[in-house]
Amino acid sequence: MANVEQRGQKANSELSPILDADILEPEKEKIAVATPRQLMWWKFRKHRVAVFSGILLIIFYTIALFADFISPYDPNAFDAKHKFVPPMYVSFINEDGNFTLRPGVHGLILHKNPETLRITYEKDKSVWYPVHFFVRERPYKLLGFIETDIHLFGLGEEAGSDKIFVLGSDRLGRDMLSRIFYGARISLSIGLVSVFLSLTLGIVLGGISGYYGGWTDNIIQRVIEFIRSVPGLPLWMALSAALPSDWSQIRRYFGITIILSMIGWTELGRQVRGRFLALRTEDFVLSARLSGARDLRIILRHMVPSFTSHIIASLTLSVPGIILTETGLSFLGLGLRQPVVSWGVLLQEAQNIRTVALAPWLLLPGLAVVLTVLAFNFLGDGLRDAADPFSR
Repeated sequence: MANVEQRGQKANSELSPILDADILEPEKEKIAVATPRQLMWWKFRKHRVAVFSGILLIIFYTIALFADFISPYDPNAFDAKHKFVPPMYVSFINEDGNFTLRPGVHGLILHKNPETLRITYEKDKSVWYPVHFFVRERPYKLLGFIETDIHLFGLGEEAGSDKIFVLGSDRLGRDMLSRIFYGARISLSIGLVSVFLSLTLGIVLGGISGYYGGWTDNIIQRVIEFIRSVPGLPLWMALSAALPSDWSQIRRYFGITIILSMIGWTELGRQVRGRFLALRTEDFVLSARLSGARDLRIILRHMVPSFTSHIIASLTLSVPGIILTETGLSFLGLGLRQPVVSWGVLLQEAQNIRTVALAPWLLLPGLAVVLTVLAFNFLGDGLRDAADPFSR
């Protein structure tokens, strides 16, 4: 009996390579005919942290795009009756103590210390307001051109002057949730706009430097070395402070964006130059030259697409730096200012120890910055690994 089992195991071991080959053969054929983009996508899907980070960033940008609809209140609306309200907990227990499927919030009882003048709030269990969805509140323009007054959620008309503060309120009674959602528009978009300008400058100047070489390469590289030799933060502060004080916030926004892109293109320019130096002697480049193709066509149609995946990964990793720079400048008062809402502007409220001690929820914009930066870094790592044919 033992001999029969041994013979069976031996037969299975001899057939297993053949069976494995039969199973893997369709997979090998699929990989052999796949495009570089498909191979990159299949490899990227295995990086679970990067995939989760990409989904998180999609959610963030969706919130920023539809902030008018998702936000319950105007981010700049003052409310003297609700200063420094802590985050309110959504409850499924109504004022009678019964469970309900509709979420809601309890009312607040304000207390003011006569000695320290500190304002505190106590939950009023006798008052409970249900949360309504798709309520009609202040009018706005969705996506900038669709006029509507429908918001995702709110307390409705029965709440009167009472409001729901999911993430609390600031010293002027402004809703922190709405301000964080609106601030995402500036903080997230300034990174993309700056990276797009940096991409243009890096590819053009870095490509010219690596493709032609000679005195052109020397001049561009000396400019890059000069910009990179200057300390970043003092240079950003000086250029931001040089912007005219009478500029509107929109002009100031684009001014800071241009400043960040004018400084941030140097690293990408160096990378593009190195790639062009290695590619300009390749056979496909020489073939394009001999066929009479112009230099601009060779650069844009032949050389740049050969390392597009590397550029995408590099840009993804550079977006967090732009976001942190804008946040830092706005935090120091040299970037965007009120009434423009960005995460850096919101963090100005947390510059003193009183705020940190008594209203720690005002630090939540910093958490949004941390999550965004980590998500971009993990996404960039995943893209870089997927674009690298030698990584595992």
